[in-house]
Amino acid sequence: MITVNNLKKKFIKQKNKKEKEEFYAVDNISFTANCGEIVGILGPNGAGKTTLLRMIAGILIPSEGEIYYDEKDYMHHEIDIKKNLAYLSGNTKIYQSISSYELLSMCCEFYHVPPRIAKERILKISKTLEMDAFLYNRIERLSTGQTQRVNIARCLVHDPQYYILDESTSGLDIISSQIILDFIKNERDHGKCILYSTHYMEEAENICDRVIMMNHGQIIATGTPLEIKKQTKTTNLRDAFFVLIGGRSYEK
Repeated sequence: MITVNNLKKKFIKQKNKKEKEEFYAVDNISFTANCGEIVGILGPNGAGKTTLLRMIAGILIPSEGEIYYDEKDYMHHEIDIKKNLAYLSGNTKIYQSISSYELLSMCCEFYHVPPRIAKERILKISKTLEMDAFLYNRIERLSTGQTQRVNIARCLVHDPQYYILDESTSGLDIISSQIILDFIKNERDHGKCILYSTHYMEEAENICDRVIMMNHGQIIATGTPLEIKKQTKTTNLRDAFFVLIGGRSYEK
């Protein structure tokens, strides 16, 4: 279980040549994500999704608030938590001059996975993500969708309990996207705790057990997709979002 309490992140931007202005990219966010659950973090670009997930993953330090993994405070148990954590963004860069297999082997070594188990795990992950056809190819020769599958694979080699996935299908073709979404649902069914950020509302509606809608750094709605649609009297999350921000709904 991941628990976030009153999380805030303050930045300073240049207002004009002489003045600077403070603003909160994430402003007093609280929620809980359970094991065996996919929690979607939804909102448009600039809503604060990536900043929120980077704080939860330990990449950014919060200005205020607390983060717990199974009741362990992240600030005091960082190393233990990171051993069980996978973080992926849509633009994560990986080595181009080595093969997918070599990259995954390096990741296994980093997480101290024994060699015999590492080989079995890599081959199993390769089959799950349909990577067998390019497992031994150099990464620089792979398509965008194939590269993203390798990116997800390197998050799996240490068998993490928690996944933080930020725009993991952004820009991918329909086949690669579906392979990744099927994998995510399968991991949920195996009891993993998954935070899934996307601005694709239809995608979130397909895989998320609960969703948290954000706008301007704040939560504007939380619940199951069905609950939010009932609350807003809409039939899809895209229109629900527009209703929640007081904008235009495309419902007829």
